[in-house]
Amino acid sequence: MRLDKWLKVSGLIPRRTVAREACDAGRVQVNGKIAKPAYEVELGDVVSFDLGRGTTRAKIVAMPLGNVSRERQAQTYERLEGDGADA
Repeated sequence: MRLDKWLKVSGLIPRRTVAREACDAGRVQVNGKIAKPAYEVELGDVVSFDLGRGTTRAKIVAMPLGNVSRERQAQTYERLEGDGADA
């Protein structure tokens, strides 16, 4: 699944366009490396980004096939220590 789509589906970033812009600006990393919006993420990848509210770090634990309800979004990732974002 594309990085920008996963960020939107997981709910970590509310809109895919915002996720794409953050990637294009170099504010999103996968496994410690700056990633483009089209980067294909996999289970176990660690995604981190900073949108001005502190750094958010999350490990991908699920790849949903489509959109996910708000109640189930948090099941797609595991927040990691050092996450500076407000939950």
